[in-house]
Amino acid sequence: MLPLRSLRLRPPRSGARDFPFSVPAIRALRELPFPTPVTFLVGENGSGKSTLLEAIAAATRLPSLGTELHIDADETLRAQRTLGEAMTLTWNRGRATRGFFLRAEDFFGYTRTIARMRAAMLAELASVGEEYRERSDHARALREGPLRASLDSLESRYGVDLDAQSHGQSFLAIFRARFVPHGLYLLDEPEAPLSPQSQLALMAMLGDMVRESSQFIIATHSPILLALPGATIYSFDESPPAPVAYEALDHVAITRDFLADPQRYLRRL
Repeated sequence: MLPLRSLRLRPPRSGARDFPFSVPAIRALRELPFPTPVTFLVGENGSGKSTLLEAIAAATRLPSLGTELHIDADETLRAQRTLGEAMTLTWNRGRATRGFFLRAEDFFGYTRTIARMRAAMLAELASVGEEYRERSDHARALREGPLRASLDSLESRYGVDLDAQSHGQSFLAIFRARFVPHGLYLLDEPEAPLSPQSQLALMAMLGDMVRESSQFIIATHSPILLALPGATIYSFDESPPAPVAYEALDHVAITRDFLADPQRYLRRL
């Protein structure tokens, strides 16, 4: 059973035109069901898909994998929190406690945070070693034990030096480390740092986690990810957002036509 069944959005105050209620797709939205394990939000830049995803993240209160570890601390998302407060979420088995929200644009602040945590643990271990140089091994072990366990757990989960990996590698490493069964995952343009081959790897991970009863809501432009079988696709180029078939997407048609005859498009440009 999926964690999140649907959302309802209360109409804005009469005459309200402030962002994000000024976005046509959001202003017209009243209810959005999530009938399948994977839901894609698509549309042109500025159509409101990422804004709605950010508001869902605020409403679910899931942790954020970004420079700020919780969406309530992110000042850039103040308007989206207001939209989240206007939402009513319907859960199938109680509010999701597993999962996270990820925006590709600020993900690397998260990897730097993890790297700083590891560096601080290593420095503290070195300090303990100096402090207990002349003292018993038992006393030193008592001080080092919990810290060493925390460091081992961090490195086991994220690797020895996540910040030194390529962008695509660290992205996939985080997904491997943080995806767990029965989770709710809100991903904003996860394809941004990924090659086509890595997008296929992510697609395989999504399939694995769907079989583990996890749910994904993803804002994306990627024709590769959008091809995931059985997914629901909502177009935010419609007002209100409406379901659309994969083959009917402009993203798919333009990509297919361009690859079939690049020179025809380049001549137009």
